[in-house]
Amino acid sequence: MASLNGAKRIVIKIGSALLVDRATGDLREGWLNGLADDVAMLKARGADVILVSSGSIALGRGVLSLPKGALALEQSQAAAAVGQIRLARAYEEVLQTHGIVTAQVLVTLEDSADRRRYLNSRATLEQLLSLGAVPIINENDTVATDEIRYGDNDRLAAQMAVTVGADVLVLLSDVDGFYSDNPQVNSAAKRFDIIEQITPEIEAMAGEGTSGLSKGGMVTKLLAAKTATAGGCAMAITEGSCLRPLQALENGANATWFTAQGTPQLAYKRWIASMKPQGEIRLDAGAAKALKAGKSLLPAGVTAVDGAFGRGDPVAIIDVAGHKIGQGLCRYTAAEARAIKGHHSAEIEKILGYPGRAALIHRDEMAL
Repeated sequence: MASLNGAKRIVIKIGSALLVDRATGDLREGWLNGLADDVAMLKARGADVILVSSGSIALGRGVLSLPKGALALEQSQAAAAVGQIRLARAYEEVLQTHGIVTAQVLVTLEDSADRRRYLNSRATLEQLLSLGAVPIINENDTVATDEIRYGDNDRLAAQMAVTVGADVLVLLSDVDGFYSDNPQVNSAAKRFDIIEQITPEIEAMAGEGTSGLSKGGMVTKLLAAKTATAGGCAMAITEGSCLRPLQALENGANATWFTAQGTPQLAYKRWIASMKPQGEIRLDAGAAKALKAGKSLLPAGVTAVDGAFGRGDPVAIIDVAGHKIGQGLCRYTAAEARAIKGHHSAEIEKILGYPGRAALIHRDEMAL
């Protein structure tokens, strides 16, 4: 069964009901400090950690004295604008005591639906993680319309887990797992320890959440599980109200684990291989041999560039015999690739007028 032990990259989703006191609208500071202890624990063992946090609207609505209950879109956006400042500051302060740098990342559904935005988001998050920072991700509610919103942070967390190639996603919830029925209504409801495949029978068991602050019911959690597991990421649903929820999960707290289908790397390369190529990159024999040995594609090994494509577009990789040996995401436009083909990476800045990336196609973005 999957666990946090040994996980190299972990995404943690935090719901509003855990973070914000329902009666007062204030942050639950004691709980947040406990979460920070958990994050520091995971970081100390070398894991990358990303937090996907709700709470900005719940925090902001109290400051603006907005009414309880459902808010109009513009009211929600105003509350998010006020609450996001407080939310980011709170995470910065509690993690700073552990010497951990935080970064705020706001996204919308468009950022993952559009390939270039998706790749830019992936590159930014990879850079932040490589520098040891903990990204705090939330939906950009201040600008998103209903048509371009995720609508819940369960699915947002799953998409971010796939984007960064996480191997574990933890949904800290107000329930301790996935049940065969609503346990608050049916005392005979059974909690699943492991779900290896999300079948129609499992989907039929999903009910709605009971929290007044959390939007995501079990239906959205199952949608999140489908996204995460298809992307090679295991997912856990566990009750998160205790002061050290991740430590509790490690120590055997009740949870439901959804089994990953393959690895994040394999899922990402399948995605690359499934796209329609927008052009072709032709290689010399030395470059083709280097790729098969696990190397990235450098401009020096390119003999021809065909097609019209932009940065981040998929291109076919063709060997000297004219055979397609793979596909990858090109880091340059077609015009730029033609300009630097056959040249060493050290010459890129002189040719293009700016320092580019050494690889035309990185090995991590190539499916052979």
